[in-house]
Amino acid sequence: MKKLNSFSGLVLSVVLIISCTTKAGKPGEEGVNDNVQKFKKFSYIDQQGSGIEAFSFLMPADWKFEGGMEWILDNPAMPANTAFRVYNPKGKEAFEVFRNHCYFWTTNAQLLGMFPPGSKYYGSVVKQPVNARSALKNMILQEHRGSMKNLNITKEEDLPELAQALTVGHAGEATGAKMRITYTVDTTRMEEEFYAVVEQITFPIQGMFGITYNTIWFVDYIFSFRGEEGKLESNTKLFETMTTSFRVNPKWQAKYDHLIEYMAQQEIRHIQNVGEFSRMLSRMSDQMSTESLQQFEARSSVYDKVSENFSDHIRGVDKYYDPFEERQIDLPSGYGHAWCNNLGEYIVTDNPNYNPNVGSNLTWKPMEAK
Repeated sequence: MKKLNSFSGLVLSVVLIISCTTKAGKPGEEGVNDNVQKFKKFSYIDQQGSGIEAFSFLMPADWKFEGGMEWILDNPAMPANTAFRVYNPKGKEAFEVFRNHCYFWTTNAQLLGMFPPGSKYYGSVVKQPVNARSALKNMILQEHRGSMKNLNITKEEDLPELAQALTVGHAGEATGAKMRITYTVDTTRMEEEFYAVVEQITFPIQGMFGITYNTIWFVDYIFSFRGEEGKLESNTKLFETMTTSFRVNPKWQAKYDHLIEYMAQQEIRHIQNVGEFSRMLSRMSDQMSTESLQQFEARSSVYDKVSENFSDHIRGVDKYYDPFEERQIDLPSGYGHAWCNNLGEYIVTDNPNYNPNVGSNLTWKPMEAK
Protein backbone atom coordinates (compact mmCIF):
# COMPACT_ATOMS: atom_id res chain seq x y z
CA MET A 1 0.00 0.00 0.00
CA LYS A 2 1.53 3.32 -1.04
CA LYS A 3 1.13 6.38 1.12
CA LEU A 4 0.90 10.02 0.18
CA ASN A 5 3.22 12.32 2.11
CA SER A 6 5.11 15.60 1.61
CA PHE A 7 7.58 18.19 1.48
CA SER A 8 9.68 21.21 2.33
CA GLY A 9 10.31 24.45 0.48
CA LEU A 10 7.74 26.53 -1.37
CA VAL A 11 7.69 28.53 -4.59
CA LEU A 12 5.14 31.18 -5.46
CA SER A 13 3.83 30.50 -8.96
CA VAL A 14 0.50 32.22 -9.60
CA VAL A 15 -2.05 34.56 -8.02
CA LEU A 16 -5.78 33.94 -7.91
CA ILE A 17 -7.70 37.20 -7.52
CA ILE A 18 -11.10 36.93 -5.89
CA SER A 19 -12.99 40.20 -6.43
CA CYS A 20 -16.31 40.61 -4.62
CA THR A 21 -18.14 43.76 -5.74
CA THR A 22 -20.58 44.74 -3.02
CA LYS A 23 -22.03 47.65 -4.95
CA ALA A 24 -22.73 47.73 -8.69
CA GLY A 25 -20.43 50.09 -10.54
CA LYS A 26 -19.47 51.03 -14.06
CA PRO A 27 -17.99 48.35 -16.33
CA GLY A 28 -14.38 47.72 -15.35
CA GLU A 29 -14.57 50.03 -12.36
CA GLU A 30 -13.05 48.88 -9.07
CA GLY A 31 -14.99 50.95 -6.58
CA VAL A 32 -14.08 51.79 -3.02
CA ASN A 33 -16.64 49.25 -1.83
CA ASP A 34 -14.88 46.33 -3.55
CA ASN A 35 -13.69 43.54 -1.25
CA VAL A 36 -10.70 41.80 -2.86
CA GLN A 37 -9.45 38.43 -1.68
CA LYS A 38 -6.24 37.11 -3.24
CA PHE A 39 -5.10 33.51 -3.38
CA LYS A 40 -1.56 32.34 -4.14
CA LYS A 41 -0.70 28.96 -5.58
CA PHE A 42 2.38 27.44 -3.97
CA SER A 43 4.48 24.52 -5.09
CA TYR A 44 6.11 22.44 -2.39
CA ILE A 45 9.52 21.19 -3.44
CA ASP A 46 10.87 17.93 -2.02
CA GLN A 47 14.35 19.37 -1.57
CA GLN A 48 15.67 16.58 0.63
CA GLY A 49 14.51 13.76 -1.61
CA SER A 50 13.55 13.92 -5.29
CA GLY A 51 14.25 17.63 -5.79
CA ILE A 52 10.97 18.15 -7.67
CA GLU A 53 7.56 19.58 -6.81
CA ALA A 54 5.61 17.22 -4.56
CA PHE A 55 2.27 19.03 -4.33
CA SER A 56 0.62 22.41 -4.71
CA PHE A 57 -2.53 24.19 -3.58
CA LEU A 58 -4.05 27.65 -3.35
CA MET A 59 -3.82 29.62 -0.12
CA PRO A 60 -4.89 33.17 0.82
CA ALA A 61 -2.13 35.61 -0.08
CA ASP A 62 -1.82 37.08 3.41
CA TRP A 63 -1.77 33.72 5.23
CA LYS A 64 1.43 31.99 6.33
CA PHE A 65 2.75 28.45 5.93
CA GLU A 66 4.79 26.51 8.48
CA GLY A 67 5.89 22.88 8.70
CA GLY A 68 7.42 20.44 6.28
CA MET A 69 8.43 16.89 5.55
CA GLU A 70 10.43 14.37 7.50
CA TRP A 71 12.02 11.34 5.84
CA ILE A 72 11.98 8.24 8.08
CA LEU A 73 14.17 5.68 6.36
CA ASP A 74 13.60 2.88 8.88
CA ASN A 75 9.93 2.48 7.86
CA PRO A 76 9.54 0.80 4.44
CA ALA A 77 5.73 1.25 4.49
CA MET A 78 5.92 5.03 5.00
CA PRO A 79 9.40 6.48 4.38
CA ALA A 80 8.23 10.11 4.38
CA ASN A 81 5.80 11.99 6.58
CA THR A 82 4.48 15.53 6.60
CA ALA A 83 2.79 17.99 8.90
CA PHE A 84 2.06 21.61 8.02
CA ARG A 85 -0.22 24.49 8.94
CA VAL A 86 -1.56 27.35 6.83
CA TYR A 87 -2.94 30.10 9.04
CA ASN A 88 -4.19 33.69 9.19
CA PRO A 89 -1.58 35.68 11.18
CA LYS A 90 -4.19 38.37 11.86
CA GLY A 91 -6.94 36.01 12.98
CA LYS A 92 -7.75 32.56 14.36
CA GLU A 93 -8.43 30.69 11.10
CA ALA A 94 -6.15 27.82 10.08
CA PHE A 95 -5.98 24.82 7.76
CA GLU A 96 -3.80 22.02 9.12
CA VAL A 97 -2.48 18.72 7.79
CA PHE A 98 -1.22 16.24 10.39
CA ARG A 99 1.40 13.54 10.04
CA ASN A 100 0.24 10.09 8.99
CA HIS A 101 0.52 7.14 11.36
CA CYS A 102 1.67 3.66 10.36
CA TYR A 103 0.91 0.54 12.43
CA PHE A 104 1.42 -3.22 12.38
CA TRP A 105 -0.67 -6.05 13.85
CA THR A 106 -0.55 -9.84 13.68
CA THR A 107 -2.45 -12.90 14.88
CA ASN A 108 0.87 -14.66 15.39
CA ALA A 109 1.11 -14.97 19.19
CA GLN A 110 4.81 -15.83 19.07
CA LEU A 111 5.60 -12.71 17.03
CA LEU A 112 3.49 -10.59 19.40
CA GLY A 113 5.51 -12.01 22.27
CA MET A 114 8.69 -10.67 20.69
CA PHE A 115 7.07 -7.40 19.55
CA PRO A 116 4.31 -6.53 22.06
CA PRO A 117 1.83 -3.64 21.55
CA GLY A 118 3.63 -0.31 21.74
CA SER A 119 6.92 -1.63 20.36
CA LYS A 120 8.06 -1.16 16.75
CA TYR A 121 8.17 -3.79 14.03
CA TYR A 122 10.14 -2.67 10.94
CA GLY A 123 9.49 0.96 11.83
CA SER A 124 5.73 0.57 12.45
CA VAL A 125 4.14 0.75 15.91
CA VAL A 126 2.50 -2.54 16.96
CA LYS A 127 -1.16 -1.76 17.63
CA GLN A 128 -4.49 -3.50 17.01
CA PRO A 129 -6.50 -1.85 14.17
CA VAL A 130 -9.37 0.55 14.90
CA ASN A 131 -11.82 2.37 12.64
CA ALA A 132 -11.52 6.02 11.59
CA ARG A 133 -13.96 7.41 14.17
CA SER A 134 -12.15 5.66 17.01
CA ALA A 135 -8.77 6.80 15.67
CA LEU A 136 -9.93 10.41 15.59
CA LYS A 137 -11.41 10.37 19.08
CA ASN A 138 -8.84 8.30 20.95
CA MET A 139 -5.63 8.95 19.04
CA ILE A 140 -5.56 12.10 16.89
CA LEU A 141 -7.50 14.42 19.20
CA GLN A 142 -5.62 13.17 22.25
CA GLU A 143 -2.26 13.74 20.54
CA HIS A 144 -2.95 17.16 19.07
CA ARG A 145 -5.72 18.77 21.16
CA GLY A 146 -5.74 16.75 24.38
CA SER A 147 -4.23 19.60 26.41
CA MET A 148 -6.86 22.15 25.33
CA LYS A 149 -9.17 23.55 27.99
CA ASN A 150 -12.89 22.75 27.96
CA LEU A 151 -12.55 20.32 25.04
CA ASN A 152 -15.91 19.02 23.81
CA ILE A 153 -16.91 16.87 20.84
CA THR A 154 -20.01 18.48 19.36
CA LYS A 155 -20.50 16.23 16.33
CA GLU A 156 -19.05 13.05 14.83
CA GLU A 157 -19.97 10.88 11.88
CA ASP A 158 -18.65 8.24 9.50
CA LEU A 159 -17.76 9.14 5.90
CA PRO A 160 -18.10 5.94 3.85
CA GLU A 161 -17.58 7.85 0.59
CA LEU A 162 -13.96 8.55 1.58
CA ALA A 163 -13.41 4.86 2.21
CA GLN A 164 -14.98 3.98 -1.13
CA ALA A 165 -12.64 6.34 -3.00
CA LEU A 166 -9.58 4.85 -1.33
CA THR A 167 -10.39 1.19 -1.94
CA VAL A 168 -10.56 1.60 -5.73
CA GLY A 169 -7.87 -0.53 -7.34
CA HIS A 170 -6.68 -2.52 -4.33
CA ALA A 171 -7.98 -5.17 -1.96
CA GLY A 172 -7.52 -3.24 1.27
CA GLU A 173 -10.20 -1.96 3.62
CA ALA A 174 -10.83 1.64 4.64
CA THR A 175 -13.08 3.75 6.88
CA GLY A 176 -13.47 7.53 7.02
CA ALA A 177 -14.83 9.92 9.64
CA LYS A 178 -15.10 13.56 10.66
CA MET A 179 -15.44 15.18 14.07
CA ARG A 180 -16.33 18.73 15.18
CA ILE A 181 -14.86 19.96 18.49
CA THR A 182 -14.80 23.13 20.60
CA TYR A 183 -12.19 24.25 23.15
CA THR A 184 -10.71 27.34 24.77
CA VAL A 185 -7.45 29.07 23.80
CA ASP A 186 -6.63 31.81 26.31
CA THR A 187 -10.09 33.40 26.60
CA THR A 188 -11.29 32.58 23.06
CA ARG A 189 -13.68 29.73 22.31
CA MET A 190 -12.46 27.86 19.23
CA GLU A 191 -14.19 25.45 16.86
CA GLU A 192 -12.38 22.88 14.72
CA GLU A 193 -13.40 20.11 12.35
CA PHE A 194 -11.13 17.07 11.89
CA TYR A 195 -11.08 14.46 9.11
CA ALA A 196 -9.24 11.14 8.98
CA VAL A 197 -9.14 7.87 7.06
CA VAL A 198 -7.99 4.48 8.33
CA GLU A 199 -6.68 2.09 5.68
CA GLN A 200 -5.58 -1.47 6.28
CA ILE A 201 -4.38 -4.44 4.28
CA THR A 202 -4.23 -7.95 5.73
CA PHE A 203 -2.29 -10.83 4.22
CA PRO A 204 -1.83 -14.51 5.22
CA ILE A 205 1.49 -15.94 6.41
CA GLN A 206 2.07 -19.68 6.17
CA GLY A 207 4.04 -20.89 9.17
CA MET A 208 5.07 -24.15 10.78
CA PHE A 209 1.89 -24.29 12.86
CA GLY A 210 -0.56 -23.03 10.26
CA ILE A 211 -1.65 -19.74 8.75
CA THR A 212 -1.51 -16.46 10.67
CA TYR A 213 -2.42 -12.98 9.43
CA ASN A 214 -0.39 -9.79 9.39
CA THR A 215 -2.01 -6.38 9.01
CA ILE A 216 -0.40 -3.10 7.99
CA TRP A 217 -2.72 -0.18 8.71
CA PHE A 218 -2.55 3.59 8.49
CA VAL A 219 -4.30 6.64 9.88
CA ASP A 220 -3.95 9.16 7.06
CA TYR A 221 -5.61 12.03 5.18
CA ILE A 222 -5.76 13.82 8.54
CA PHE A 223 -6.95 17.42 8.01
CA SER A 224 -8.54 20.07 10.18
CA PHE A 225 -10.14 23.48 9.69
CA ARG A 226 -10.38 25.84 12.63
CA GLY A 227 -11.67 29.27 13.60
CA GLU A 228 -13.49 31.09 16.37
CA GLU A 229 -16.61 29.34 17.60
CA GLY A 230 -19.58 30.34 15.47
CA LYS A 231 -17.37 31.66 12.65
CA LEU A 232 -16.06 28.41 11.16
CA GLU A 233 -18.82 28.13 8.57
CA SER A 234 -18.20 31.70 7.35
CA ASN A 235 -14.73 30.57 6.17
CA THR A 236 -16.08 27.67 4.14
CA LYS A 237 -15.09 29.31 0.83
CA LEU A 238 -11.47 29.76 1.93
CA PHE A 239 -11.08 26.23 3.25
CA GLU A 240 -12.78 24.58 0.27
CA THR A 241 -10.70 26.58 -2.21
CA MET A 242 -7.57 25.24 -0.49
CA THR A 243 -8.65 21.61 -0.36
CA THR A 244 -10.19 21.37 -3.83
CA SER A 245 -7.08 22.97 -5.35
CA PHE A 246 -4.77 20.46 -3.60
CA ARG A 247 -2.87 18.51 -6.27
CA VAL A 248 -0.10 15.93 -5.88
CA ASN A 249 2.53 15.85 -8.62
CA PRO A 250 2.14 12.41 -10.26
CA LYS A 251 5.85 12.35 -11.16
CA TRP A 252 6.77 12.77 -7.49
CA GLN A 253 4.23 10.12 -6.51
CA ALA A 254 5.72 7.68 -9.03
CA LYS A 255 9.21 8.14 -7.57
CA TYR A 256 7.82 7.68 -4.07
CA ASP A 257 5.99 4.48 -5.06
CA HIS A 258 9.17 3.07 -6.61
CA LEU A 259 11.07 3.91 -3.43
CA ILE A 260 8.56 1.96 -1.32
CA GLU A 261 8.97 -1.07 -3.60
CA TYR A 262 12.74 -0.71 -3.34
CA MET A 263 12.65 -0.55 0.45
CA ALA A 264 10.18 -3.42 0.69
CA GLN A 265 12.78 -5.59 -1.02
CA GLN A 266 15.05 -4.80 1.96
CA GLU A 267 17.46 -2.84 -0.17
CA ILE A 268 17.18 -0.11 2.47
CA ARG A 269 20.14 -1.69 4.22
CA HIS A 270 22.34 -0.27 1.44
CA ILE A 271 21.30 3.31 2.14
CA GLN A 272 24.05 4.84 4.29
CA ASN A 273 22.95 8.48 4.55
CA VAL A 274 20.35 11.01 3.42
CA GLY A 275 22.57 12.33 0.62
CA GLU A 276 22.90 8.87 -0.91
CA PHE A 277 19.16 8.36 -0.52
CA SER A 278 18.42 11.64 -2.29
CA ARG A 279 20.62 10.74 -5.27
CA MET A 280 18.99 7.32 -5.51
CA LEU A 281 15.45 8.75 -5.36
CA SER A 282 16.17 11.37 -8.04
CA ARG A 283 17.25 8.58 -10.42
CA MET A 284 14.07 6.59 -9.95
CA SER A 285 11.45 6.57 -12.68
CA ASP A 286 8.73 9.22 -12.66
CA GLN A 287 6.36 7.04 -14.69
CA MET A 288 3.44 5.17 -13.12
CA SER A 289 2.12 1.80 -14.13
CA THR A 290 -1.50 1.65 -15.31
CA GLU A 291 -2.60 0.15 -12.00
CA SER A 292 -0.73 2.76 -9.96
CA LEU A 293 -2.19 5.56 -12.07
CA GLN A 294 -5.71 4.29 -11.41
CA GLN A 295 -5.06 4.27 -7.66
CA PHE A 296 -3.45 7.72 -7.81
CA GLU A 297 -6.47 9.23 -9.57
CA ALA A 298 -8.84 7.62 -7.06
CA ARG A 299 -6.83 8.94 -4.13
CA SER A 300 -6.72 12.43 -5.61
CA SER A 301 -10.51 12.57 -5.33
CA VAL A 302 -10.28 12.23 -1.54
CA TYR A 303 -9.42 15.93 -1.16
CA ASP A 304 -12.59 16.82 -3.05
CA LYS A 305 -14.59 14.46 -0.82
CA VAL A 306 -13.19 16.22 2.25
CA SER A 307 -14.37 19.55 0.86
CA GLU A 308 -17.82 18.23 0.04
CA ASN A 309 -18.21 17.11 3.65
CA PHE A 310 -16.75 20.17 5.36
CA SER A 311 -20.06 21.93 5.85
CA ASP A 312 -23.66 20.84 6.29
CA HIS A 313 -24.58 24.06 4.50
CA ILE A 314 -24.23 25.14 0.88
CA ARG A 315 -20.89 24.31 -0.68
CA GLY A 316 -18.47 27.23 -0.70
CA VAL A 317 -17.12 26.70 -4.22
CA ASP A 318 -18.58 26.59 -7.71
CA LYS A 319 -17.15 24.82 -10.74
CA TYR A 320 -16.06 26.87 -13.78
CA TYR A 321 -14.35 26.04 -17.06
CA ASP A 322 -11.01 27.75 -17.74
CA PRO A 323 -10.74 28.24 -21.55
CA PHE A 324 -7.02 28.98 -21.36
CA GLU A 325 -5.98 25.88 -19.44
CA GLU A 326 -8.91 23.87 -20.84
CA ARG A 327 -9.83 22.38 -17.48
CA GLN A 328 -12.36 22.70 -14.69
CA ILE A 329 -11.48 24.79 -11.67
CA ASP A 330 -13.23 25.49 -8.36
CA LEU A 331 -13.73 29.12 -7.31
CA PRO A 332 -15.57 30.61 -4.31
CA SER A 333 -19.34 30.49 -4.77
CA GLY A 334 -22.04 33.11 -4.43
CA TYR A 335 -20.79 35.61 -7.00
CA GLY A 336 -22.34 34.45 -10.25
CA HIS A 337 -19.69 35.76 -12.65
CA ALA A 338 -16.07 34.69 -13.19
CA TRP A 339 -13.22 35.75 -15.50
CA CYS A 340 -9.75 34.36 -16.21
CA ASN A 341 -6.61 35.31 -18.14
CA ASN A 342 -3.69 33.40 -19.63
CA LEU A 343 -1.48 34.15 -16.61
CA GLY A 344 -3.56 31.88 -14.41
CA GLU A 345 -5.37 34.72 -12.62
CA TYR A 346 -9.06 34.63 -11.78
CA ILE A 347 -11.73 37.12 -10.77
CA VAL A 348 -15.17 36.35 -9.38
CA THR A 349 -17.75 39.08 -8.92
CA ASP A 350 -21.46 39.57 -8.29
CA ASN A 351 -21.53 42.64 -10.57
CA PRO A 352 -22.89 41.60 -14.01
CA ASN A 353 -21.54 44.86 -15.52
CA TYR A 354 -17.99 44.33 -14.35
CA ASN A 355 -15.50 43.83 -17.23
CA PRO A 356 -11.82 43.42 -16.25
CA ASN A 357 -10.73 44.09 -19.87
CA VAL A 358 -11.60 47.77 -19.44
CA GLY A 359 -8.44 49.64 -18.52
CA SER A 360 -6.33 46.47 -18.58
CA ASN A 361 -3.54 45.37 -20.94
CA LEU A 362 -4.40 41.71 -20.30
CA THR A 363 -6.91 39.55 -22.12
CA TRP A 364 -9.70 38.37 -19.81
CA LYS A 365 -12.28 35.82 -20.86
CA PRO A 366 -15.59 35.05 -19.11
CA MET A 367 -15.74 31.61 -17.52
CA GLU A 368 -18.71 29.32 -17.98
CA ALA A 369 -20.23 27.80 -14.86
CA LYS A 370 -20.36 23.98 -14.96
